[in-house]
Amino acid sequence: MHEIVMRAPGRNALSTALMTWFVSELESAAGQPVLIRGEGGAFSAGLDLKEIATLDADGMEGFLNSLEEMLDALYTYPGPTVACIDGHAIAGGCVVALACDLRVVAANPEIRIGLNETAIGLRFPPKAFAIVRARLSPNALERVVLGAGLHPPVVAKELGLVDEIAFDVEAAARSHLARLASYPREAYARNKEAMRAGVMDIDDDDARRFREEVVPLWSAPETKQRLLALLKK
Repeated sequence: MHEIVMRAPGRNALSTALMTWFVSELESAAGQPVLIRGEGGAFSAGLDLKEIATLDADGMEGFLNSLEEMLDALYTYPGPTVACIDGHAIAGGCVVALACDLRVVAANPEIRIGLNETAIGLRFPPKAFAIVRARLSPNALERVVLGAGLHPPVVAKELGLVDEIAFDVEAAARSHLARLASYPREAYARNKEAMRAGVMDIDDDDARRFREEVVPLWSAPETKQRLLALLKK
């Protein structure tokens, strides 16, 4: 088993450095079962807003491409992946959890899980949204994306954001990973590949909208002001 522990300031905020490291860890795992968790009582509170605030349009495109590369590598990883969520999983952190094969959250009503991008005026990069759309039912998708709420574990499970709530979250996550790892490796990889086929394919229109609409929105001064206001809270 390979373990990836996200460690970063801002409740394991996803910086370029962390996302690049994450991809290299998946490459090193080479198809082994992977447990993914955060350090310090959090999974990941989302993207690194401090870094985002410093980026121009070119830098923002590179940053979001790093996010997309990380999510693609995780979602299409051939071996079993289980998210051990013992703290907040918000926005980008929630998408990382959704990219895993199975998600277990601690039975702590203070934990919040959700996608608040709409509430803070952001659009999803195409691959990130493809994962969200593939994971959630149509009704849950409307509530999660447009409602933009941050939900306690019980509600997150009802919405399909997590699969299980556990008092001993790490033990439960490891148990699920061991079960998935017990299946024939080749069969797991090939069936997973078939299930993921086409989900992360981005057509020319998606790529154009990303460059011409999503990146400028993320790099706009008013967007950065909203994100900096969030940091102050």
